Amino acid sequence: MSDLDRLADLLGLEPHYHDIWGNRRETSAATKRALIAAMGLPAATDGQVADSLRTVERRSWSRPLPPVLVVGEGQGIALDVALPAGLDDAVLAWDLTPEGGTAQGGRTAIRDLPVTDRATLDGTAYERRALGALLPVSLPIGYHRLDLHVETTGGASGPSGSATLIVAPDRCVTVEEMVPAGRSWGIGLQVYSLRSEHDWGMGDFADLAGFAEVAGRLGAGLVGLNPLHALFPADPNHIGPYSPSSRQFLNILYIDPASVPEFAGADDLRARIEDPAFQSALAAARQAELVDYPAVAALKLPLLEALHARFCSLPDDHPRKAAYAAFRRDMGAALDRHALFDALHEHFFRQDSSQWMWRSWPAAFQDPQSAEVAAFAAEHADRVDFFAWAQFEADRQLGDAAARGRFAGLAMGFYRDLAVAAHPGGGSAWADPSMLVQGANVGAPPDQFNMNGQNWGLAPLSPLGLRESAYRPFIELLRANMRHAAALRIDHVMALQHLFWIPEDGSPGAYVAYPFHDLLRIVALESRRNRCVVIGEDLGTVPEGFRPALEQAGILSYRVLYFERTPDGGFKPPGDYPAGSMATVSTHDLAPFKGFWTGRDLDWRQRLGLYPDDASRDKDIWDRGVDRWRLLQALSREGLRPDSYPTEDGDQPFHVDLSAAVHAYLARTPSRIAMVQIEDALADDEQPNLPGTVDQHPNWRRRLPRKLEELESDDDLRRIIAPVAAIAPR
Repeated sequence: MSDLDRLADLLGLEPHYHDIWGNRRETSAATKRALIAAMGLPAATDGQVADSLRTVERRSWSRPLPPVLVVGEGQGIALDVALPAGLDDAVLAWDLTPEGGTAQGGRTAIRDLPVTDRATLDGTAYERRALGALLPVSLPIGYHRLDLHVETTGGASGPSGSATLIVAPDRCVTVEEMVPAGRSWGIGLQVYSLRSEHDWGMGDFADLAGFAEVAGRLGAGLVGLNPLHALFPADPNHIGPYSPSSRQFLNILYIDPASVPEFAGADDLRARIEDPAFQSALAAARQAELVDYPAVAALKLPLLEALHARFCSLPDDHPRKAAYAAFRRDMGAALDRHALFDALHEHFFRQDSSQWMWRSWPAAFQDPQSAEVAAFAAEHADRVDFFAWAQFEADRQLGDAAARGRFAGLAMGFYRDLAVAAHPGGGSAWADPSMLVQGANVGAPPDQFNMNGQNWGLAPLSPLGLRESAYRPFIELLRANMRHAAALRIDHVMALQHLFWIPEDGSPGAYVAYPFHDLLRIVALESRRNRCVVIGEDLGTVPEGFRPALEQAGILSYRVLYFERTPDGGFKPPGDYPAGSMATVSTHDLAPFKGFWTGRDLDWRQRLGLYPDDASRDKDIWDRGVDRWRLLQALSREGLRPDSYPTEDGDQPFHVDLSAAVHAYLARTPSRIAMVQIEDALADDEQPNLPGTVDQHPNWRRRLPRKLEELESDDDLRRIIAPVAAIAPR
């Protein structure tokens, strides 16, 4: 095996993969070099590859302990210590500090530790010695710390090191543990799409609170949300929820200014809102068919800035000030960095729109540790504090919405969505460049839907950085997205095992492996700690053995009616759905059921020229007609076929009875959760996002056809959700 192949293997670059047609695709040497370089290791020449290989091999021998070890609950700790050879007469001293507990330690002669492996690197001999027998057989679940050092004869200090020991449960919290019936149902929506009598041109957390109350009164157990991740306040034109600046923080445009406590008694702000010019702009935003994000930002952000100023003028002992201080302590340095990034991004982008990406900023400002960045933070402390305060208020309003939903009857609560990765120009990439890869993007290999593959323009997490940081960023990410939530959907959950990286230099993409079992155990640990069910979006190319591993860990599979087919292309009977799943008719990337039935999505593809030729278009139209017939057959077998569809011939217009029948079909699955998309509940035919488009289709801008105040009395909505609501009666 060549040095390049050995290095690629050590770093988790998979040597090949099989595409959706079964063809074996080898990872080229050019791709290996590009992806190794993206991980921060030079690999352009054979000499650089050899040096990088030595660096990686030396890393595991030159420090006594790995940065992290993840073990299952009750499994014991199998851990080796790496030391230079010739220390037999020395003593190893160690301290183990359980999470929230008191350190306990011991000492032992190194000669008494069995040798498990040996190596010689750069002329130095090393040994691995078994340490696990000295440590407690069992530790409670949690995050523990092991410190050790060597005392040589004569009392001199030798090598020392530390490791994080993560002890995790086998399974995530389950729906059965959350609700007595062991099953639940919910309504999924894009928060920005909500309309109300009091909206600001897009749905926000106040509207979400109202929707949660409606859903609770309708008997739902869950309200499913789109990703709420932080975007770019300085540029409200960047709107994709799956392309965030940071997945750890919130989009501050979801704040309702009128719900900020400082708004009470703010007569000057009320006067500003009542001004005819403001009212005219507000009316235009409310009446717009699509969300106009720049217009919403122009309405909200100046008010939020004024509210922040009022907050700052509160007495230091005010409860709001204490709550803010506690929030900043809880969020830690990550919040400080994110707020600082937002201030810097605003500063440079407003000066020059070509400086949108932080890698185009002056070099000193690309380093969050630089003296120039520290000086900026001091000089613009008020602006940085505004962005931190906005995160505090967004979190408070989201928490209030969740509480109001539960009070109104939601048996579980909110189900949040974690995007697969973050934008390389965003706050996460700037704040911790060792953690987000620069030089490669996340994507997908070619398949029948995208013959050229997909480049999602997102920065992958570094597997090296994850281990070196003892998985801290991943843990913080889970905790942040489990806040105020009863369930978490992990988008493209296959990323726990591997991700398709596409080099920026144009080389073909390849899969890069992640520490799957470690990440799975951490998901289970945080699920238990936060009492949060986990759903894995496992659509697309799923590795062999992946779904059984998710099932064993208690992570629900994500099953979409359109894709659940028998070998002959028909629709699977409800009984064939796995119990360990969440079932839904559609998703944000697919046509709602009415759009599917009427071919509205195909009309869009034709209108936008997304078909390479007429034959492809005609085939899709034909296939959709076949699918309508197959679905009617499936409904007939279950005795659910509406009377309005007596034959398969002729025109079959959409009717809400058909949508109700399809959701009754879904309700007959054993799936632990059944989700109804709000577009389906309202018999809307337009989808939130059309993959393969950016600006041609109004992605992430569509607003619901009915106002929040009209939903509860909507007869069609009640008829469509009734069969699903029956699976878990209140």
